[in-house]
Amino acid sequence: MTIDQPARITGLFRGAVEAVALLDEIPLGLALLDSELRVIALNRGAEALLGITRRQARGIPCRHVLRNNLCLHNCPARRLTPEAQPLCLEGNIINRERQKIPVRVSFAAVLDLDGQPVGYLEALEDLRLLQQLGAGKARSYSFATIIGHCAEMQRIFQILPGIAQTDSSVLITGETGTGKDVLAEAIHQASARAKGPFVKVNCGALPETLLESELFGHRKGAFTGAVEHKPGRFRLAHNGSLFLTEVGDLPLTLQVKLLSFLDDKVIYPLGGSSGVQVDVRVIAATHRNLEQMARDGRFREDLLFRLNVVRLHLPPLRERGEDLRLLLDHFLRTLTTEFQRPIKGFSEAAMNRLLAYPYPGNVRELRNLVEYAVNICHEDTIEVQHLPVFLTTTPTNPAPAATSTESASNTAPASAKPASGKSGVRHVPSVRVVSW
Repeated sequence: MTIDQPARITGLFRGAVEAVALLDEIPLGLALLDSELRVIALNRGAEALLGITRRQARGIPCRHVLRNNLCLHNCPARRLTPEAQPLCLEGNIINRERQKIPVRVSFAAVLDLDGQPVGYLEALEDLRLLQQLGAGKARSYSFATIIGHCAEMQRIFQILPGIAQTDSSVLITGETGTGKDVLAEAIHQASARAKGPFVKVNCGALPETLLESELFGHRKGAFTGAVEHKPGRFRLAHNGSLFLTEVGDLPLTLQVKLLSFLDDKVIYPLGGSSGVQVDVRVIAATHRNLEQMARDGRFREDLLFRLNVVRLHLPPLRERGEDLRLLLDHFLRTLTTEFQRPIKGFSEAAMNRLLAYPYPGNVRELRNLVEYAVNICHEDTIEVQHLPVFLTTTPTNPAPAATSTESASNTAPASAKPASGKSGVRHVPSVRVVSW
């Protein structure tokens, strides 16, 4: 069997069927290996979990594709004999995005007609949601990995379990860095689709000509360079969720195709003569004002209505009050454990600086600041000198009196201004992003 000649199964049905196409319908990650533990094929679930296509993985030793900690010392597949029962073990894999994912791995030998092993089958089950529930993370001020205690976040936490159990389209809005990606994955992991793939597409990361093929796939020969069929992200997300981040950057021509899919759940690959039915929940996110874009003719109003079935708005960090202290403590615990540092907390002066900063980059910037401090600090308490320079530098002379125009432009709520009158730290409030 070559890459261009897929294996077929005969004798079970009235006609021959493609082996990998049959495996694609199983809602688990599956890998077929030869007797030397080299990858023969991956199904769609394994592609989504590992972040690598079956063509890229073919012929590579499985330890380099799965990167499973179980393979480091005593490969489980090597322990299988023709008489042995399949093995089921728990471990971790590292995907292409360098994410460590807890999995349950089942190993079984594939036997020929004489009962001799000719290969192996590995099944991968994502355990992230189960581990989160087992660790007791579902506290009153959190949902999955999202933490917050302010009224707006509590309202989101209350409605999320119900939203997760439906297949309605979700539109997540909020400024950059507020956690839209984390919220989208939390919705997927809490849904009945959790065992299916969670596929993310950044609509602003690719040019229009490539984005259409990436989303909807193409048929062999559809254009120059299309040497094989490509399923596209919609098909990879079958029985799971497709997360369209930065959906406001989606070109108008592709907005029409997305609207068509939301209407009939059928995609049309480039160069294809017929549509393909897929079962996918669409979750979209943007930091843009889609209503204004619709009025300006840059975003289809009918698509906005279809995406806006359930709308969740993540407030900026400057509007979340006591959540700032809660998040600082959370990230400090997480990062000191990850980096194995004996840091116990922040000094009062360092904490005051962190609480006074307006965080234009929101939760993402907050985490980065804490990570910087944990890397720099080699003591048991984070001091002011361990913070980034722009948080520690203060003017030596009083700032000159501002003109009336400057005074008006630099006026900000008290919660967004530095404490103790240190207005020279950073004039971020004058360029605040307006949320909607």
